[in-house]
Amino acid sequence: MASVHPAPDFDAEEDAKILRKAMKGFGTDEDAITEILCHRSNDQRQEIETMFKQAYGKDLIDELKSELGGNYEKAILAMMQAPAVYDATCLRKAMKGAGTDESTLIEIMCTRKNDELTAIKEAYNAEFERDLEEDLVSETSGHFERLLVSMCQANRDETYEVDDEAAESDAQELFDAGEGKWGTDESTFNMILALRNFNQLRAIFREYEKIAGKDILESIKGEVGGSLEDGYLTIARAAMDTPALFARLLYKSMKGLGTDDKTLIRIVVTRSEIDMEYIKAKYEEMYEKPLADAIADDCGGDYKKCLIALVG
Repeated sequence: MASVHPAPDFDAEEDAKILRKAMKGFGTDEDAITEILCHRSNDQRQEIETMFKQAYGKDLIDELKSELGGNYEKAILAMMQAPAVYDATCLRKAMKGAGTDESTLIEIMCTRKNDELTAIKEAYNAEFERDLEEDLVSETSGHFERLLVSMCQANRDETYEVDDEAAESDAQELFDAGEGKWGTDESTFNMILALRNFNQLRAIFREYEKIAGKDILESIKGEVGGSLEDGYLTIARAAMDTPALFARLLYKSMKGLGTDDKTLIRIVVTRSEIDMEYIKAKYEEMYEKPLADAIADDCGGDYKKCLIALVG
């Protein structure tokens, strides 16, 4: 369930007028900007952007960039991009320049649905004139590269059907590929985690536990390491309970000294129109603290108000 919904009685012209007034003259009315943009759906924000240019001959994004700053600006600009374009932009930033931000690659490539991944690939090509799969191949290597290439095919079974016999057979294959032998056959893990629907994966994991005497997450941690481990764990956790996976990532982004604002913004923005209500409930259940309170403790000013408005 989403925390951000399309505004009823939406009037793009009126919203554009309020935003223009909020940024005109000396000083900026950040509260007005937050009030409008955090309470509109992404489609409505796109309409406002078009209307703003039509009415005032100015680019709304350019205006926001010149008036806002810091993490508040980053959050607002993230919200203004269409979802596939935003994900594509995050992926490009994760691979551009020196070093690769594997955690961003994993979070996006291993949790998005087929239609979302297809849209991301198209947006990546349209925005950057580059091929996403080629970039993933050039920036990663080994079995981790293979996992991301598999995800890039956007071809997971997305039915809800469960075949118990096949689940037993896959569970045995996973056991034989890991705990049941010396070394690990990663290609078996890759095939099962990349192809099976989430209901089927849950059935496989239940059977696996009977065979191995431990859960699949423990086995993954024992069998592989590094980014490949993180990738496998992300898919397994998403299959078990997607809201819990994102609650965990949010907690991690705010835990300890300093905040991983990039991850915090990305998850709050991308899940606000999908399953943020479930993520909030899971967060409170897992960490005995409302998500909004955690954000309030970790962030400040207009940035804090913006994120709290998005999580609802």
